[in-house]
Amino acid sequence: MNALDFLLAAPRRLLALMALACAGLLGFALYLQHHVGLEPCPMCIVQRYALTGVLLAALLGSLWGRRWWWWLWGGLALLISGFGAFVAARQSWMQWYPPETVTCGRDFYGIVENYPISKAIPMLFRGSGDCTAVDWSLLGLSIANWSFLTFAAFCVALLWAAWRLRGR
Repeated sequence: MNALDFLLAAPRRLLALMALACAGLLGFALYLQHHVGLEPCPMCIVQRYALTGVLLAALLGSLWGRRWWWWLWGGLALLISGFGAFVAARQSWMQWYPPETVTCGRDFYGIVENYPISKAIPMLFRGSGDCTAVDWSLLGLSIANWSFLTFAAFCVALLWAAWRLRGR
């Protein structure tokens, strides 16, 4: 039995590993923000929310052993992973083919001057970086590219595990 079969043989093990991976990725994102000084853009924030959603769904799915719980939490993790992959793919597209104007965020003064305070304060926490900027890369891939690959891997692993479980 190879490592992939070991991980995919037990759905709870797969979900626990996914939760651990999400926690590590969120920790790395916070490291890049607070220690390296990279400002997250609004799409980065949405991807963090998606990672948090996958983390919670995978963690809850790994804690309950009943089969229908796995289908519920695994299905939710699959939907959230698909959404995260979509957002990361959109950001990657914007990085490869930047639009003429920035389309993913507003400046601080524009928010404060044009919106009431009850709407302006939540907007300030949505991220201030430019979605088209590639400020950091690893092996030639941006953070958005790595995020897409991660979400896509989650989707493939969950679909593979569901396919293996359907026959049991």
